[in-house]
Amino acid sequence: MRITTPRLALAAVSAVAAAAAFTAPASAGAFGNEISVQPYGHISENGTVTLSGTYRCTTPSPSGAVQISATIVQDGTRLGFGGEEAVCDGEQRKWSATGSLRMTPNIHPGGAGAEVRLQSVRPSGGLIPHVSYVAEEHRDVELVERKG
Repeated sequence: MRITTPRLALAAVSAVAAAAAFTAPASAGAFGNEISVQPYGHISENGTVTLSGTYRCTTPSPSGAVQISATIVQDGTRLGFGGEEAVCDGEQRKWSATGSLRMTPNIHPGGAGAEVRLQSVRPSGGLIPHVSYVAEEHRDVELVERKG
């Protein structure tokens, strides 16, 4: 099959667009939406890990909500937690999310990766809702043991 010049150009543009979509910056947001995570997190004696930071988002669509999700990645182990609903009024706000280490005892004090997201959750007409990210940040954090 012979590939025509317009098809070749379309394929090249598609390849560039796909590469750009998968190489988003470490901190990405759109339309005034942003989220950040502090460079440290806490591990408590009671077996929980907590991350915190700030976020800003605009009013979500009336048919959906915006939630905060967090993930710790350390030594090949991933722990996701969060789900707190965000207040989207354009103001900068603080957030905090805590996850249990009961099922992931390999998370320990020291260096880790953090992934935090503002995610829009809307009904999709089926059992599984439609989730899209409106802002995210990936960064290295230090997990510190908190006594008491």
